[in-house]
Amino acid sequence: MKRTYIALSVLVLAALACSYSALPAELSAPAPVAAVEPIQLPEGVDASDNQELLVAIYQQVNPGVVAIKTVGDQAGSLGSGFVYDAQGHILTNYHVVEGSTQVEVDFTSGFKAYGTVVGTDLDSDIAVVKVKAPAGELHPLPLGDSDALQVGQTVIAIGNPFGLSSTMTTGIVSALGRTLDSLHSTTGGGVFTAGDIIQTDAAINPGNSGGPLFNLDGEVIGINRAIRTVNETDTGEALNSGIGFAISSNIVKRVVPSLIRDGSYDYPYLGISAMDSLNLPVIEALGLKSQVGAYVSGVAVGGPADKAGIRAGDQPSSIDGLAAGGDLIIAIDGKPIQTFDDLLRYLINHKAPGDTVILTILRGGEQLEIKVTLDKRPR
Repeated sequence: MKRTYIALSVLVLAALACSYSALPAELSAPAPVAAVEPIQLPEGVDASDNQELLVAIYQQVNPGVVAIKTVGDQAGSLGSGFVYDAQGHILTNYHVVEGSTQVEVDFTSGFKAYGTVVGTDLDSDIAVVKVKAPAGELHPLPLGDSDALQVGQTVIAIGNPFGLSSTMTTGIVSALGRTLDSLHSTTGGGVFTAGDIIQTDAAINPGNSGGPLFNLDGEVIGINRAIRTVNETDTGEALNSGIGFAISSNIVKRVVPSLIRDGSYDYPYLGISAMDSLNLPVIEALGLKSQVGAYVSGVAVGGPADKAGIRAGDQPSSIDGLAAGGDLIIAIDGKPIQTFDDLLRYLINHKAPGDTVILTILRGGEQLEIKVTLDKRPR
């Protein structure tokens, strides 16, 4: 039985699926995908009637949700997934199928089939599984526009928490543009960062990983990935604490066509490490002239930022371990950024390797614009 736990401060960020056992090409414009019809409410159902709307959504989208079970040497893990297209491509999390080339896919009708893992992305934690199934079993779910989400919107999760198939829970969008550690290690022993993550309080638990997060139009606007928790079951399984995370649908739209075609996806690479946010003691210790922005704490040698002349901190400050003198990035391509999360979200959603960006930085008291040509994230 596999478990994936990523420590964050005193909390635990738990990859949801692998912890449950039934036992105790450079794409600027992704290839088009055949359109999937949006949900149609039954006659007489008023969208303002929340209860009837939720019932209608569940009835129409649940046939497109599946359970993913690992088999063979990796047997013992259970996750969720959903039908992406009529060709039999199923989307789930990478950590659900990690180490497997073949899995079992269970449909809500009772039909079961073996699926082959045809593409994986450790940065976004997405995997594509291909199944051979009758056309009547394949109910592709439409992808929505995650950029149109707003905090406070109602969202719906459907999956298989603790093996309880076709479980539906509801909540709201708690925050947008979060970042998580990816499963992709750097050459220096660290990890790259996954961006444009949706935070939700919809109840998701072990077994929900890889399942869809819907808006009230019945569109998939995220893939449930992890929870942040301090609570565990008697057997050590992570429990929902009201803080869950999902991969945004617009990341899915960029990554998945490449996974289907090539088996992998290349992310744009800037080659910096930056502080997530700035508090007043840090701002004072660094002598920064702005309270917002991404402070460059490290620059990868030979990377795009290094070649462009971006500087990391290299001078002592009044805080141990904090180096002053680094550049503070306050905008990218003219778009102001408040945090490193904003910078990463823009890069992942709008740029590809080989593209150029203009970084607006504060270096001491001087404002500069620096052109950077992006590369691929090293594998």
